Amino acid sequence: MFDSPNNVLDPSIKSSVIENVNGLNIHFLESGSSKGNKKGLIVLLHGFPELSFSWRKVMPMLANKGYHVVAPDQRGFGRTTGWDDSYTSDLSSYHHINLVRDMMGLVKGLGYEKVESIIGHDSGAGIAGLSALIRPDIYKSVVMMSAPFGGAPSLPPTGPKPQEYISPTDDINSELAKLVRPRKHYQHYYRTLEANKDMTSSPQGIHSFLRGYYHHKSADWALNKPFPLAKWSAQELAKMPTYYVMDMDDDMPTTVAKEMPSQNEIKKCKWLTEQELEFYAHEYSRTGFQGGLNWYRSSNSHDNRRKLELFSGMKITVPSLFIAGKQDWGSYQRPGSLEIMETHACSNMKGIKFADNAGHWVQQEQPEQTFNYIESFLTNYI
Repeated sequence: MFDSPNNVLDPSIKSSVIENVNGLNIHFLESGSSKGNKKGLIVLLHGFPELSFSWRKVMPMLANKGYHVVAPDQRGFGRTTGWDDSYTSDLSSYHHINLVRDMMGLVKGLGYEKVESIIGHDSGAGIAGLSALIRPDIYKSVVMMSAPFGGAPSLPPTGPKPQEYISPTDDINSELAKLVRPRKHYQHYYRTLEANKDMTSSPQGIHSFLRGYYHHKSADWALNKPFPLAKWSAQELAKMPTYYVMDMDDDMPTTVAKEMPSQNEIKKCKWLTEQELEFYAHEYSRTGFQGGLNWYRSSNSHDNRRKLELFSGMKITVPSLFIAGKQDWGSYQRPGSLEIMETHACSNMKGIKFADNAGHWVQQEQPEQTFNYIESFLTNYI
């Protein structure tokens, strides 16, 4: 079922599929057993462009502590089937509420009523946060990684009919284009029709494209030295690397090709070997990137926002933790988001942890440190 290269997955990790979950057949990796486990279920949610595979190093560590650990390929990714892979005008299946429902269905299908912790990285952090916000009766704790959780959007003001909604990243794009060095926001680019073709048909091939992408956002790229931005403005955002604020005429393959690691750097990269990278390349060659890109398109849509407004003003009340790499710009790409998460979106925040020598892919770059943060959190607060 899961034809990963030899010696890539720990023998304790198994591959399974659970059928008919909110219209999906969800593929997931699991470690530990649902029978006789001492400490209950942990659910791990990946981001983009990743897969359940991105948790391969942390899963056995948590299972060895007595947890039943599952990491699904979420809607739009990997071996999970039943999702729409087209560039469609109907993005309702990718609305956040439906992504939360996918994971609730998985939990129920596995036979659990409670989850010890739902842990999400990157875009998966948003689904983990919303899951804990909406269903604290199911999720006893939450860990969000690399992408601070800002809570549900506010209700629009009453009065005259407001102007048509424009997402902040699309709105700032016009200002970025006016800079002396014209730029564009990566999320605006990811919502374009061309983005999927650009990446699936990249001149360097998917394997080299992903190598460049993962390298550019990791601690291996020496220029990843993030700092808080003063405000949401074109001038401030342009201080970020080009994988967040791209040069106007570049697509993403061109962007990362400019920072491609040398053969020596690739050889020295122990957190993502060529054998491990080949699995990502194989899967994205098979599925393309449009499923994951539809997350970006849906997340800032007016219809998605309206559904989330129902939870406006609510806070995550269960114990919460945030983990990121010290060399990760993800914590700062939206100025003030860390403070909003800590003071407004969560009422039971237990810590913000930064792992050194880790960029955006913290659970892959520093799996032991990531595990230590999670294990200490679960031991002390759950």
